[in-house]
Amino acid sequence: MAAASVALAAGCTAQAAGSGGGTGSPTGAPATSASAPTDAPTEDGKPPSPSDSAATPTDAPTETPSGTPSGTPSGSAGAKALMGDGDENEQVRELQARLRQLKHFDRAPTGFYGTMTAGSVKEFQQKQGLPLTGSVDEETWQRLLGASRKPTADELKPSTTNELDTPDARCMTGRVLCISKESRTLAWMIDGKVVSSMDVRFGSENTPTREGIFTVERKVRQDWSRLYHTPMPLSMYFSRGQAVHYSSDFAARGYNGASHGCVNVRDRAKLTTLFDQVKVGDKVVVHW
Repeated sequence: MAAASVALAAGCTAQAAGSGGGTGSPTGAPATSASAPTDAPTEDGKPPSPSDSAATPTDAPTETPSGTPSGTPSGSAGAKALMGDGDENEQVRELQARLRQLKHFDRAPTGFYGTMTAGSVKEFQQKQGLPLTGSVDEETWQRLLGASRKPTADELKPSTTNELDTPDARCMTGRVLCISKESRTLAWMIDGKVVSSMDVRFGSENTPTREGIFTVERKVRQDWSRLYHTPMPLSMYFSRGQAVHYSSDFAARGYNGASHGCVNVRDRAKLTTLFDQVKVGDKVVVHW
């Protein structure tokens, strides 16, 4: 019994997506399983160089030139593009944030104008009855300004790549780590207000992350998995061997991997701040 207790105390770390890993599933994990999430696009980024893209897989599709050079006519007579393919500046970031408000852009603003941004602009232009150029002329920009509001600082540079969903009702009172499997985010909430948030990933189908209401049982700043022999920094245990902790594998490979049941965080700086704020006994809600 003592040996089993030690194993459960530090029991999960990363594994490749789709790998078995069933022998390391924490005792008591429910029979129901959740498939490891597939990778989701994270940004409207610059196209990688051939050497970079061959060497390092990315979490999200990258942008390629949209075929409409910046400064070329927008499709309306005499109209000049204010923003177009290849541009990179804060006005493009604002454009993306405003398009995101209107559900035409589904990722974090980057300030770089590529094919994803061009496609979002075309969607907006179609809705407004404008020529579908994919570049932003004065008419398109003024229509967008009228249809959206000035972006907040968090909208321009979101705290998470994944967009937070509506908090679970169980997260609206007290001090709560509100963890959503649907949006793949962790929101640190106090009395219904989001204090900070970060991207997370979960266990594979063979080692699922448990769902429900828990409490932070203990905190270990520098821990080590005795089941999988890997580091588990900034661990906050909430259900026997399952914990919220930093994962260098998540930071490196994104959603191409999964944990053995723990809630992985890839932003170490954010998690360090959170670790210092969370107290033993604080609520943890893991939900869809």
